[in-house]
Amino acid sequence: MEKTPFFHALALDEDACIGCSHCMKSCPTEAIRVLDGKAVFLPDRCVDCGNCFKACPTHAIYVKQDDFDSIFNFPCRVAIVPAIFMGQFPNDISVSRIYGILKEIGFTHVIEAESSIPIYTAAKNKYAIEHPDIRPLISTFCPAIVRLIQVRFPSLVENLIPIKAPIDITAMYIRRKIKKEYELDDDQIGLFYITPCAAKIAAVKAPVGEEKSSVDGVINMDSLYNRVYKKIKQQGKNYKEQKLPISQLSADSVLTSLTNGERRLTNVHHSYAIDEIDNVTEFLEKLENEEIEDVDFLELRACDQSCPGGILTCDNRFIMCERVFERGRKIAERERKGEQTKDHEMEQERVYLSRNLHVDNIKPRSMLVLDEDRTVALEKMKKINELRAMLPQTDCGICGAPTCDALAHDIVCQHAELTDCVFIQRNLEARGNMDVEESMKIMEVIWGADKMNNYVKKK
Repeated sequence: MEKTPFFHALALDEDACIGCSHCMKSCPTEAIRVLDGKAVFLPDRCVDCGNCFKACPTHAIYVKQDDFDSIFNFPCRVAIVPAIFMGQFPNDISVSRIYGILKEIGFTHVIEAESSIPIYTAAKNKYAIEHPDIRPLISTFCPAIVRLIQVRFPSLVENLIPIKAPIDITAMYIRRKIKKEYELDDDQIGLFYITPCAAKIAAVKAPVGEEKSSVDGVINMDSLYNRVYKKIKQQGKNYKEQKLPISQLSADSVLTSLTNGERRLTNVHHSYAIDEIDNVTEFLEKLENEEIEDVDFLELRACDQSCPGGILTCDNRFIMCERVFERGRKIAERERKGEQTKDHEMEQERVYLSRNLHVDNIKPRSMLVLDEDRTVALEKMKKINELRAMLPQTDCGICGAPTCDALAHDIVCQHAELTDCVFIQRNLEARGNMDVEESMKIMEVIWGADKMNNYVKKK
């Protein structure tokens, strides 16, 4: 098992947390508990999917990011921008205008993350041909899905395609290109990815299958969008359009970040594209239980509508999808007329990139591991099953754990007590083995003395 701890982009402001348990109930890996009236993260379980961020009513959960001014630590500053960033702007704001503003606010170069899609797709299809015994193959495009499989479905880790994500391939390409053109050293070139989600921040800071990412920093998409849109408003109608010489991406590349974007480019027979992490989890459970068979490839995305549904995007995900589709349609029309797109330039570096786009074996990090000693682990599993039979299986969350099964696991790992369960408390009270004062103290430990005292005062 991999022992290095995960880096997490999601963090908690305890002062803002009211212990409402919405985050705990929304987490797909049961990575959150409530203790002393505050949410507590279990770092080995969290996959940075962002469900808790969306569920929090007080905005106590926030996303860490690099300070924008950190780009100025580098003489050469590259913005690696996903295509969906362009999809947040109205159709009358051109891609070339957005490129121009990004350079105005400090970047020296701009490249879209999906520029490497032709090379990425070719590498995946080649891997599928060379490994006919591995099925289904699972895309590593979405880092939250990679972590979900590591943590919750470790038996499927070997099905992950060990190829770098497009942002990393694009980063390799642009760094090499700039070094050649400007004769700069690595430490003079800063590559900054504009991210729509927390998982991609985590993937840059602690990449899976690699020691270090090719990307130097990550900037939240929502904050950069506001900077760019403010500039657009300031320019008003006085802006003079400076068109890009050719389209920056092919139609296929533009559409890759959307649901079905990868699937439509694969050369296998039976494939599925599934978005939203609860849908993905349900499908993987069926796959792991062999309820689903004859699957060759899976495109899995943690967010609804894929990247447009990321927690750091600023517009409606369905409107963004339509704008991206519209851009793809226009590029496809120009491609049919013979226009070449800029991502063909990367073909010149295909040999170099193809040699360096594989990652090391991705290792499982199962949240179900109870002990390194197999005998001890089996004993603990037996105890968990005994506790399950004693608990009510109502999954009410009053114990500070999301489910009865989670509480059983916590008890065996000595992080909780059986008496944390309110049903057990009532049973003991009925038998005269616990008084009300004792049960109140237990609830105070979980939900905080202030909350319990306030409730008593209201009564």
